[in-house]
Amino acid sequence: MALVNTKKMFEQAYKNGYAIGAFNVNNMEIVQGITEACKEENSPVILQVSKGARAYANHTYLVKLVEAAVKECPEIPIALHLDHGPDFETCKACIDGGFTSVMIDGSHLPFEENIALTKKVVEYAHAHNPYVTVEGELGTLAGIEDDVKVEAGNESYTKPEEVIEFVERTGVDSLAIAIGTSHGAYKFTPEQCTVNEDGILVPPPLRFDILEAVSAKLPGFPIVLHGSSSVPQDYVKMVNENGGKMPNAIGVPEAQLREAAALSVCKINIDSDLRLAMTGTVRKFFNEHPDKFDPREYLKPARANIKEIVRHKLINVLGCAGKADECK
Repeated sequence: MALVNTKKMFEQAYKNGYAIGAFNVNNMEIVQGITEACKEENSPVILQVSKGARAYANHTYLVKLVEAAVKECPEIPIALHLDHGPDFETCKACIDGGFTSVMIDGSHLPFEENIALTKKVVEYAHAHNPYVTVEGELGTLAGIEDDVKVEAGNESYTKPEEVIEFVERTGVDSLAIAIGTSHGAYKFTPEQCTVNEDGILVPPPLRFDILEAVSAKLPGFPIVLHGSSSVPQDYVKMVNENGGKMPNAIGVPEAQLREAAALSVCKINIDSDLRLAMTGTVRKFFNEHPDKFDPREYLKPARANIKEIVRHKLINVLGCAGKADECK
């Protein structure tokens, strides 16, 4: 099947209490690892590209990689989404250039300016043939994701009292909210965490009260969580044991993400987990095989580990394994 937008995916996800995985991509191995897992688990998927990924890999290369994935995995719905579109021009270029969904991130702007920018993108995207879905954002997340940088202490939770007006005046198809997640692999500081009986740092819980308040005001409307990588500690350990320095890399507990997916969260963004798997695997490979130099030899196991992380997320966190057919 051809690339799809996110409309049917989100309708089914909301109705049936699961979330679609939105995985950031920037090279062939990541695209392959994600889509092979989704094909084997019969799962819909969103492949998303940031401004930084477009600068790194080039818009055309990325679109063609995703088109290749569609050809290799015709059984599953795949959406191509712009993550954190910074302005109208970038969103327009992606809409005109084959993307089926875009995010316009005006969360750093005053409320009225955010509405005006988001509405402009929505009007252009919805007039496009085929129809392109649009994600907006209210509230800001701390941390770093490509060119998105918000200092800790400057983040802001979404205000539930603003969401109805924002959605009605912009016409967005989904809304990203801030409930305590954070960009990057260092989502929480040790000072923010408690220590359990096993000596493991446990981050503060997400603000489910905000999620529930937003859901009550927007019944049936798809909500999105950014900054939702779990930062698997096995891969943090692998990085550190093989020459890396990633102290106190802490992610969002998967149980909380599954709880969010059972509510109104229809899209969960995941990027750091895949990057950790690739980096940790490559570091370990070179420590064990210092004489090797062929990229195929170290990227093959990296791709395999990305695939297994995605498979785990589909089944145990997102709940979207086996849901491809109902999302077509």
